[in-house]
Amino acid sequence: MKILIVSDTHGRCERLEEALEREKPINALIHCGDVERDEDYISVIAECPTYIVSGNNDFLSDLPREIERKICGCRFFVTHGHYYGVSMDLTRVWKEGHVRNAEVVLFGHTHRPVIKEMHGTMVMNPGSLTYPRQAGRRPTYITMERKTGGKWDFQLHEL
Repeated sequence: MKILIVSDTHGRCERLEEALEREKPINALIHCGDVERDEDYISVIAECPTYIVSGNNDFLSDLPREIERKICGCRFFVTHGHYYGVSMDLTRVWKEGHVRNAEVVLFGHTHRPVIKEMHGTMVMNPGSLTYPRQAGRRPTYITMERKTGGKWDFQLHEL
């Protein structure tokens, strides 16, 4: 069981296509927002169930602001993060996920990757495939893969 987690593609899917090709087959794709009208295209190229939330640049979008659901047997809370002050601190987004009984909290917005355990909950940002802002400025994404025994393995990847 493998999940690809991406964010902040901003209307440019070339690197998403590259990540999909590298990681196939996947069981689900989660996009943490700022797709800028590419949601239909992303759903087609993923060739698997796709979950996308709206970001602060997804104007006039019908995408949900947040997703709270079980995907591949794991409970997720997915948001873009701008309503939770993720640029300053992860506490508010973690608390919201915790209240919703999420095992994994996913967000985007900062364009900086994070994989962090907070009080038993994984809090992650895949960074940006289009406009990375961390040191080195490499496009990043995360894979979650269920290992033998049911434990999830989280990996940050650079393109």
